[in-house]
Amino acid sequence: MRFYREPIQVADAQEKILSYAEKTKTETIPLIDSEGRRLAQDIYATCDVPHFTKSPYDGFAVRAEDTNGAAVQSPVQLEIIGTIACGDEPAFSIGQGQAARIMTGAALPEGADCVIMFEMTSENEAKAEHTVGIKKEMAPGENVILQGEETKEGAFLIQEGKRIGPGEMAILATFGYASVPVYRLPRIGILATGSELLSPEEPLRYGKIRNSNSYMTASQVRQAGGIPVLYGNLEDNAERAVEKVLSILRDVDIVITSGGVSVGDFDIMVEVFKRLEVDLLFNKLSMRPGSVTSAARYYNQFIFGLSGNPGACFVGFELFVRPLLHAMQGKQNVRLPEMEAAIGVDMKKPSSFARYIRGVWKQEKGRIVAYPVGPDKSGVVTNIADANCLICVPAGGRGISQGEPVTILTLPYGAGGE
Repeated sequence: MRFYREPIQVADAQEKILSYAEKTKTETIPLIDSEGRRLAQDIYATCDVPHFTKSPYDGFAVRAEDTNGAAVQSPVQLEIIGTIACGDEPAFSIGQGQAARIMTGAALPEGADCVIMFEMTSENEAKAEHTVGIKKEMAPGENVILQGEETKEGAFLIQEGKRIGPGEMAILATFGYASVPVYRLPRIGILATGSELLSPEEPLRYGKIRNSNSYMTASQVRQAGGIPVLYGNLEDNAERAVEKVLSILRDVDIVITSGGVSVGDFDIMVEVFKRLEVDLLFNKLSMRPGSVTSAARYYNQFIFGLSGNPGACFVGFELFVRPLLHAMQGKQNVRLPEMEAAIGVDMKKPSSFARYIRGVWKQEKGRIVAYPVGPDKSGVVTNIADANCLICVPAGGRGISQGEPVTILTLPYGAGGE
């Protein structure tokens, strides 16, 4: 039964994984360090915004009733009794026939109920009097930002699980969240399998290849909100491989391996799963590439066995590991976003499994069109950098023709990035 594999659908595999997803522990960190992290609680307004009534313009704070009859040809003269700068707390109130100079963002003084902009006034600086001419009738509340107009104290602001970016940081600072509760970043152990692998700094040797999967996966982990920890290669020795995986599991939340999950004599992860007596979630998927992608639970931890082919490894992470990392940090919608597109070329290759093809989507003549990026082979690594989506081609012998509708899964990187 060593090689018995019952294929399951991608959606069913995702559900199996997510049914075990548990949120990481929380921690409180300084606001300045919170960018990119996910909130561990809902955020509410701790005060009104603004918390005082203020002026949106440079001008004069006045009483609307004192401007009755004002016009450009016949300004109403009001006495200037003071100036209010932004940040000042007004020390006077506005009475009948009075006005105060006021700057943008400054608090409206008691008695005033509107602000007239400088452009609609004329000042008289004569020694005998200091007055301002109002050239326009004003209405109560005109050119005034009321207390709480933007947000009321207690209002809901940001949902738990939201990734903190510039806008979220501005909100958190506005409401005094100098320390921010966030989910801990999960630690992800990354292993490659195969005696043919070389590290990037080693010179190429005949029959050997450099290990690209570990570095690609590390980047995917970071962009999904995890901390990648590279542990090199897994030996093609079952006993030592089991010892190494157990050692790594003591230091990380999840282990990801690439390669060694097929049915060859040297595919070590099959033997590791067997010896650890894991709860095997799946070891065969109705998909291309990466049909041998596997996932297991060892007590309360995950072990993912991704394909050794770079393209298949990339796709396996995006479909199964990324959603789990997002769920562990409280994100609400964890799967890759879907869009409908027209396929830009004929794709007639038959397949008994659904295919997830690395592609690029573009706007063309008012519609979204998706194209594959380079050869549709799981071992190709050089076109991964160009992909901004996965094109979902249904199973079947006919394939799809140019212009037909197709579902694409959008990726958070690829073509169009910097």
